[in-house]
Amino acid sequence: MNPIAVKVDNVTRTFGGLHALDGVSLEVPLGQRRALIGPNGAGKTTLFNCIAGSLSPSSGRIFLFEKEVTQLAEYQRTALGIGRTYQITNVFHQLSVLENVLIAEQGTKRQKWILYRPLEKFKSKIDLAIEKLSSLGLDHRRDHFVHQLSYGERRQLEIVLALSSDPRVLLLDEPASGLSPAERQRIGEIILKLKRDITVIFIEHDMDVALGIADQVTVLHQGKIILEAPPDVVRSNSEVREVYFGES
Repeated sequence: MNPIAVKVDNVTRTFGGLHALDGVSLEVPLGQRRALIGPNGAGKTTLFNCIAGSLSPSSGRIFLFEKEVTQLAEYQRTALGIGRTYQITNVFHQLSVLENVLIAEQGTKRQKWILYRPLEKFKSKIDLAIEKLSSLGLDHRRDHFVHQLSYGERRQLEIVLALSSDPRVLLLDEPASGLSPAERQRIGEIILKLKRDITVIFIEHDMDVALGIADQVTVLHQGKIILEAPPDVVRSNSEVREVYFGES
């Protein structure tokens, strides 16, 4: 059995009188592709933020590779191996694609403190950045400004940036949101091709995308887990259909 990459232990998060998360517990083994699905307001992004460290649980604990990280700041969790994307694209639009990747590459490395040396002087970093862009099909766009990219290409770039810190756990917040069917398929293929030494946890509203990628699916509703099962079980579950489509 693979070791547990991420463990959430009885986590609750309240906002005033609202229980965004209510006693959520889950374990994600190393290398698994875990989808978090549920209707709007189910608590998916709140759970993401608690795992990443941008939110602290009101109660409960978070573990990363058996190390408790509940009290660690977001940047400390990044150093331990968490990378993430966001629901809204978060890139430098007035810089080139390659410059975005180089900045991300430097951000978690000791070279970021070398302030007197231009980025273009780090040839090994440039080669590595181009290699990562190539692996996700963006090398032909490396010299274009980000604002010249299509929305789908920006989503691909965000994944490249998240991978630049060499994460062991990758959190993807709605990677296919707002994309055309062809772009959604492309993002799905990219996620499926990621190395299995990276654990991927992702939020996705498109059921076809989510169930086509995931090894295991966690279904959230009103801050609680109502089902945790493989995609084929989730697809045929009557409670999930009721939550998503109002079917009884």
